[in-house]
Amino acid sequence: MDNIRRLMFAVVMAIAYMAMGTEAQNSTMAPNSNATIANVTTASNVTTASNVTTASNVTTASNGPTAPVVNTTVTALTVNITNKECGKTQLCAAKPENCDPAVAGSCFFVSAQQSSGQTFFFQLRGVSSGYIAVGLSTDSTQGGNDTTYVCANNNSNVKFFTALLDKGVLTINNTLPVDSVKGSVNGQIIQCTFSATVPKATVTRSTDTSFYLFIANGTFSNVTGTLGSPNTVLFSDKAVDLANPNTTVSNSLNAAPSSSHANGLSQALLSLLGVLGMMML
Repeated sequence: MDNIRRLMFAVVMAIAYMAMGTEAQNSTMAPNSNATIANVTTASNVTTASNVTTASNVTTASNGPTAPVVNTTVTALTVNITNKECGKTQLCAAKPENCDPAVAGSCFFVSAQQSSGQTFFFQLRGVSSGYIAVGLSTDSTQGGNDTTYVCANNNSNVKFFTALLDKGVLTINNTLPVDSVKGSVNGQIIQCTFSATVPKATVTRSTDTSFYLFIANGTFSNVTGTLGSPNTVLFSDKAVDLANPNTTVSNSLNAAPSSSHANGLSQALLSLLGVLGMMML
């Protein structure tokens, strides 16, 4: 009996020991597992690309100054030029004075209407088998590299030029700022309208938009594209402000002979009559 009790006691102790070892093992593993899981950093906290500065804030070149437009392409002018806005919104000059450009005849006419600053809308009408032109001079002497806008009859279509007039010669350069050119030819009547940025006329010692204004016509070669020397039909007697519609433009070419010149003619005529009278005696 004693031996049986000792054997049973040994078995119970062995089972108890094994149970205690298993419990201790479980208690050691669980904390380590929990610690590992708790320390894992998830990807949800990673900074995304939504904060990256986009190209929409980049300053573009559109904020810089724009170059003046040079466009001499001519489109059809479908209406006649009139003088209805003269003295209201347009400065006008004409030969004969106050002639109506909308009526058939030998009327030479130009008008200027300020768009903004040095930019003006021009209307030009005249009679020529070659070309008509309007020019701007900074002094009372025509032909010192004067800015000139030319509308030529090119096989019954308008061909537009910008040129400089110097010493009676028109030199085409087509570099002056112009745009929106329209034109028409009906027989020898040439009409054109255009927008132009005129130079600053500081030489006139007046405003930057004051010039001596002239209208001319001349020959044009369809073959060589050359312009003949201008025949001036109107040259203003003073610098006129293109921006002032109320300015009256007087043609210096219509000036009456001076009184001394007239007196000289009268005296010569009287002398001739005296000689004839003596011969008849």
